[in-house]
Amino acid sequence: MMVLLMNGRSFNGVIKSFMSLQLIKANGKWFAKRFLHPDIVSEYDHIFLWDEDLGVENFHPDKYISIIKSEGLEISQPALDPHKSIAVHHQITVRWTTSQLHRRTYKAGNCDERSTAPPCTGWVEMMAPVFSREAWRCVWYMVQNDLVHAWGLDKQLGYCAQGDRTQNVGIVDAEYIVHYGLPTLGGINKFKALPQAEDHRVDVRKLSYQELKIFVKRWQKAVDEDSCWVDPFQ
Repeated sequence: MMVLLMNGRSFNGVIKSFMSLQLIKANGKWFAKRFLHPDIVSEYDHIFLWDEDLGVENFHPDKYISIIKSEGLEISQPALDPHKSIAVHHQITVRWTTSQLHRRTYKAGNCDERSTAPPCTGWVEMMAPVFSREAWRCVWYMVQNDLVHAWGLDKQLGYCAQGDRTQNVGIVDAEYIVHYGLPTLGGINKFKALPQAEDHRVDVRKLSYQELKIFVKRWQKAVDEDSCWVDPFQ
């Protein structure tokens, strides 16, 4: 996992300050919940919470920040290069070569201009999200203390977009990354593994699905118990 905390830009276009932390074999959401409390990182304008199997040769943080600020994106991610990436799980994250960024994807029968919800719009993958300070203060409270993988959180990020999720959440095409799809939690790197090494990836996936069900139930329970709750997207 890699965490990048960045301040705003100075008048000459140079980033004022940033902090980069690279953690080996640490689950990003676990680390974020325990060590990136909104008050602790409040001096930073943006929080990058990325997996470690990403190629960043074509990514420039200063240009990226300039784009998301000019476009008013509170939650974003760089697009994925579909030609070099080993794994692209969601159509909306695929890079558009003809645009600077996009806020929605199109799929016959499912996603079009009228779509207002994930996975068609208002959505980023938890593999490489970038949060504004205000959005992170909201997202941090959604991350569960006892759940490792944070499955299901991506579909609820729009509630932290500080307004219209179809406008304030987007995928940046001009600054893109590569997803190498390397195993991290429980998997085996076939180029480095010993013959007797065990692959626990199936166990990790099983736990992820179990946690997804728990998260969905907790969300619904919170909605049902809060008589003041009004869903802004209904």
